[in-house]
Amino acid sequence: MSHGEAAMLPFEQRNRHFDRLVATEGLMWLGQNTNHFTPPAAVTEAMHATIDEERYHVYAPPVGLEELRALIVEDLGLPGLSAMVTDGAVVSLYQSCHALLRPGDSMVTTDPSWAWPMKFARSIGAAVRQIPIYGPEHGYRLDPERLEAEIDETTRLIYFVDPNNPLSTVATAREIERIVEIAERHDCVLIQDCTYRDFAYEHHLAARLAPERVITITSFSKWLGLAGLRVGALVATPQRVQQLADAPPNVLGSSILAQRAAIAGLKHKAAWFPEVLRRQRGNQARIRAAVEAVPGLVMPVAQANGNFVIIETGEAGVRPEALVQAMGQRKIMIRQGSYHTPTFGDRFVKVSTTVPEAWADAFCESLAEAVEQARGLNSDSALF
Repeated sequence: MSHGEAAMLPFEQRNRHFDRLVATEGLMWLGQNTNHFTPPAAVTEAMHATIDEERYHVYAPPVGLEELRALIVEDLGLPGLSAMVTDGAVVSLYQSCHALLRPGDSMVTTDPSWAWPMKFARSIGAAVRQIPIYGPEHGYRLDPERLEAEIDETTRLIYFVDPNNPLSTVATAREIERIVEIAERHDCVLIQDCTYRDFAYEHHLAARLAPERVITITSFSKWLGLAGLRVGALVATPQRVQQLADAPPNVLGSSILAQRAAIAGLKHKAAWFPEVLRRQRGNQARIRAAVEAVPGLVMPVAQANGNFVIIETGEAGVRPEALVQAMGQRKIMIRQGSYHTPTFGDRFVKVSTTVPEAWADAFCESLAEAVEQARGLNSDSALF
């Protein structure tokens, strides 16, 4: 980090960091869980048509194009519920936190979890309690009994990322039943963040058990690869969506271009996505083989239910940040664990797998050499 950058406010440092990544020609993005496989032709055709016909001059409907809203509910298999389209799933989470929490309330989640909903809650004046789930003693998953022990009279929200980001574990049917029972007993709203559900070997929607108690979050960034277009949704009862739609961050609707791409993606999902799933699981298998060939590296989660894996580096004598830096010098972007958890972040890196096989192969071929290089690195470069 240069002296000038050190003097900048954190938001400027963070933005310049990602601006450098975006501007790096040939960068292999294995750190953001985004899908880099080519989408169905119908998706790009829908975007071209929107531009060619100049259909972007108008605002979108406030909670989304009706066709897209219906397709989202159908895709999830939640008939009778209502979808609210947002500028990516993160805005669904922002809106849920801001509408349902007040100063003095509390939200319970896991550690690790996804960082931004916790920041949203704290910005309101709500407390956040995290339940450690990292480590073999916890099976890298949330025990419902431990969840209930953390809930008190101030708890209004349970935020549950399922499959977990970054651990890639997923709840069983019985665990979901128990979590729903706990939310009902303590009069809490359960946010089930299902951003990665399409990659799971098996997934169970809490909203099917208690629709009035659950907000389901979904995204088009991961399975369809529309991360840069910013389109996601929340699904809940019409009454809950009415509550959330009273003062949304974007009262003029999400991008028409993104929504029409999402419509085309959902219409072609059944035919297109199985090949994506096959390819990314193939990448996971290749990465596991490469990890097992490097002494000290460990992939602790036996079966990844997301489009990413975690690799523990401690026994190899390597700091996660140093391995991120070493890979970055090879134009391979991976993520340090501290992005997700200050408590456990010094143990692992995260590697995304919905990427071209050539990118995964480049990571695998570079891994042993990068680990050796990382042992000698102590960079003060800020990572985000």
